[in-house]
Amino acid sequence: MTHSSLVERRIRFVVAISLVLLVAFAVRLIDVQAVRAAGYANRADMELAKKSIIMAPRGAITDINGVEFARSVTAYRILADQAIIDYPKELAEIAAPILDVNQSWLEAELVGDRRYVVISQSVRPAVWRKLEAAVATYNAEVSKEKNGYAKRLAGFFAERIYVREYPEGELGAAVIGFINRAGTGAAGLEYSMNSTLSGVDGAYTYANAGGTIIPGTQKITAEAIRGNTIRLTIDRDVQWVAQEAIRTAVKNSRALSGTVIVMDPKNGQILAHATYPSFQPGNTKGVDPYRWKNPSVQEVYEPGSTGKVITIAAAIEEGKISPETVMTIPYKLKRSNKVFSDHEPHPTQRLTLSGALAVSSNTGSIKVGEMLSNDKLHSYLKKFGVAEKPGSGLPGEEGGKLLDVKDWSGTTAPTVAFGQGYSVTAMQATSIFATIANDGVRVTPTVVAGVSDAAGRYTPANKQKSLRVVSADTAKQMRLMMESVVSASGTAPAAAISGYRVAGKTGTAQRVDDSCGCYRGYTASFIGFAPADKPEFVVSVTIQDPKGFHWGGYLGGPVFKKVMSFVLKDQHIPPTAPAEFMYVLNEKDLKARQAAAQDKTQNQTRVAGNG
Repeated sequence: MTHSSLVERRIRFVVAISLVLLVAFAVRLIDVQAVRAAGYANRADMELAKKSIIMAPRGAITDINGVEFARSVTAYRILADQAIIDYPKELAEIAAPILDVNQSWLEAELVGDRRYVVISQSVRPAVWRKLEAAVATYNAEVSKEKNGYAKRLAGFFAERIYVREYPEGELGAAVIGFINRAGTGAAGLEYSMNSTLSGVDGAYTYANAGGTIIPGTQKITAEAIRGNTIRLTIDRDVQWVAQEAIRTAVKNSRALSGTVIVMDPKNGQILAHATYPSFQPGNTKGVDPYRWKNPSVQEVYEPGSTGKVITIAAAIEEGKISPETVMTIPYKLKRSNKVFSDHEPHPTQRLTLSGALAVSSNTGSIKVGEMLSNDKLHSYLKKFGVAEKPGSGLPGEEGGKLLDVKDWSGTTAPTVAFGQGYSVTAMQATSIFATIANDGVRVTPTVVAGVSDAAGRYTPANKQKSLRVVSADTAKQMRLMMESVVSASGTAPAAAISGYRVAGKTGTAQRVDDSCGCYRGYTASFIGFAPADKPEFVVSVTIQDPKGFHWGGYLGGPVFKKVMSFVLKDQHIPPTAPAEFMYVLNEKDLKARQAAAQDKTQNQTRVAGNG
């Protein structure tokens, strides 16, 4: 074989090998780019792409005018990636004062190989921006000093979150409640309406390189949807006045607690709902959990004399008695094996039903109650809402306690007649008086006016349920009778408001102490409405376990006057003229009125005859 043939043979061999390699490369290229392209792309995505949550802000809770009681604001959770931190000491020295943490602790948290370390659970956006700027400034200065060589600091990053703020603080805290660390409602409306307030979290993907998001790779896969906003029936200004009034009363009387409720009797809407002691919804650490409760719907008590309005209204409705029926009112009455008495000793009196109510006679109420069968009295208590949850929308509502008639003893009926032997909540008691104010129709109370969705579309709450309890005529007679309670002859002259007709009833009940299962202390209350001839608002005041003076008129009357006076002016309710007719309170005055009426009739007859 010649030399040239040998060369040609080698060239052909090299070309053949090259062709084989080219074909193999082409086949592999087709396999990668066409046949297995999707698979390799998915593997790359799995290695580089990460998913993250876009937290949805929780809906706000506002008053009737849009003033925010609760809202969600943007914040940042500060995190550290230990794997990319080369200079923990320098980084801690810069960051510690900005994040307001101990420098030694922070330095220790920056050392290791963990990729996700929580440094601060929540900081304001300004703090995160300040931290970013401080790190960037340090890196820029070091870069200049080292002539291009940078001892670069890195390792902090932030997650956008939302934190709950309660800008009105303690105002309305028992109604609003608060959320827990997981962002879920834990008390109040935050709890009971958690599903309405909660938003829907979104999601996004991004490419991850060494713990850092590759710019431009973020892609939103699901938008976050803000939670619905709840608009309350509560008026912030009325709430503030009520809160200050009950705070002062509780402190001055050294009481356990107190509640004020302001209600529109026509629609059941609550304009104010104040309790004391209260708490800061955004700072519940170390606070006695008892304060988290809402006493107006969760704490039951025996109403005492405010319950007499049920007994009297029932007897009038059943045609058993009228406001000016004269009654013999003894100081004491024995029923079964127990002697009942009025709160102050007195000789046997001849009072009208209105007079018995004005002086809050226990024995008078017992005698009125005996005009009804036990079943009938029980049925009216039920119709007025006793032993039935009010349905206000507030969590933890109690219905109170009322024994079935079959379980009544010989002393139950007389005890129930003057407002003890059964229990209610402050919300139920308010609703009872609102029924009288609303011409005998009981309307379910509510604190929710409506809801706005994420787009701002407002939907009013459903109309509240209503039930006729007594006739409009009975309610009118009751209102006129209850005006005498606020007169100089009644038990609550301190509740009178100049220029307005006011009606109400005091209550001073023995208080059940659960620790001993006995009566210990008192519940003082006053519930009233104005203007009495055409009631616009009901205000109830309840003070638990006051020390010293414990009379409902003495303690609750001034609180009522302060709150109701503000409400009437704030809501532009015009003053009312004095009543042209009032029921007399005793037999003597009744006879005098009857004699005057007879003389007037005789004079008119004489004049007509002379004519």
